Amino acid sequence: MQGLFFESDDSVRLVIRALVVLIGFWTAWRAGKAVADSWNNYPLAVVYTFLLAWAMQFLHHALFNGPMLSALYYGVDFVTLLVFSTAGFRYRRTNQMVNNYYWLYEKTSAFSWKDKH
Repeated sequence: MQGLFFESDDSVRLVIRALVVLIGFWTAWRAGKAVADSWNNYPLAVVYTFLLAWAMQFLHHALFNGPMLSALYYGVDFVTLLVFSTAGFRYRRTNQMVNNYYWLYEKTSAFSWKDKH
């Protein structure tokens, strides 16, 4: 059992890295959804994503000995997480608008709505 976590097995490191990335994507989605749930504006989702990208940089540094203060890697993390955060925000806001104002709006896709005519 000791060798399971402390041996330099690449497959275990790959699984852990994949889990960290998936948790980051899921957290970004939930952050965008939480902002929409509270009827706040989109810039707050960007702020949350900014903070989440910093936390992900720290996790990459702490778990995988990655660089802590790299603008390039931070930018990549931020943009990638912002995509998921925006998707979560738009998905939830679309459902809010078409469910709460069903007499005004209809869904055109999972991320947008339009006026009913």
